[in-house]
Amino acid sequence: MKEIETRIIDINVDEMRKKLLNIGADKVKQENQINNIYDFSDKRLLSEKGYARIRIVEDQINNKMNYYMTTKKLLSQDKYKIMSENEIAIDDPVEGENILKSLGLSLLQSIKKYRESYKYKNSLIEIDINDKSFCPFPYIEIEAPSEEELLEVVSILGYTLEDTTSSTIFELIEKKKAFESL
Repeated sequence: MKEIETRIIDINVDEMRKKLLNIGADKVKQENQINNIYDFSDKRLLSEKGYARIRIVEDQINNKMNYYMTTKKLLSQDKYKIMSENEIAIDDPVEGENILKSLGLSLLQSIKKYRESYKYKNSLIEIDINDKSFCPFPYIEIEAPSEEELLEVVSILGYTLEDTTSSTIFELIEKKKAFESL
């Protein structure tokens, strides 16, 4: 599956929730996540802007746990971020981890975050609030099936394309650290 996505960083979370409700977006997810990122010892997946992941999700809307095994690879980072994503629901995160380890991957990082997701037309707008030790700023990620719909969502939320970024979260964190050290 390919997804067209962009991010808007340093958002006001309460204002964003109001905007999403005002445009008639439906809240489809409210969850706590643990994202365990895996790669080979030479970090070849990350160096190609990809990774393998086991995601553990505490679904607060349906009061249940869900687990996913995913691979992602960046295809393009021009105007938008275009990712190749392969994901499957799994029954047991330990078995997923065992599969990745048997392929020679090891756990690099465990990232905790809170996520609220809203559906508008065919797009998904996700408010992400990460553990501050990983990412100190909240942001939204907009995933859309087409450039036209992505631009519509950006505009209807009160932003322009210049307010968005195709940078990965890891790149944004590094840029923020570099800026703050000046």
